[in-house]
Amino acid sequence: MATADMSMERTVNPVDLMEHIATGNDWACERSAEDELTLVVSGSWADYHVTLNWRDEVETLHIACAFEFKVSDARVGEVYRLIAMINEQLWLGHFDFWEREGLVMFRHGLLLNGTVATAGQCEALLRAALESCERYYQAFQFVVWAGKSAREALSSTMFETEGEA
Repeated sequence: MATADMSMERTVNPVDLMEHIATGNDWACERSAEDELTLVVSGSWADYHVTLNWRDEVETLHIACAFEFKVSDARVGEVYRLIAMINEQLWLGHFDFWEREGLVMFRHGLLLNGTVATAGQCEALLRAALESCERYYQAFQFVVWAGKSAREALSSTMFETEGEA
């Protein structure tokens, strides 16, 4: 992720800063409201749909990073089990499954509590969301498409690789 030229500059609405970061990374983005920005970020496994919302009353920048799955009724329980197992491992944010929309999403909030966001904080928020989605996407695929149990899917995606082939 490219560091924004505004690294020392601060802005009142962190959505403005996120828009600059998205533009600097050539990500498709749309400003649907003053306090909302949507992005499409291509990952290794999927395109991630990122929504950023600024909630002034709680001084929090919320991120939701989603990828779509068509989950059959027979696999919904296993998707929920996988989400619970993944969430136990996360230090930041959590995964949700919105059944009606068929969306698996990572969610997190940056609580600013009287301060203003920096480019570094915003980039870290984006990085946490995208890295979590990239890390666990295959586990969701294994559960949904390969019929694996949550435990099997998670253990098959948890190995760390070194180097490149």
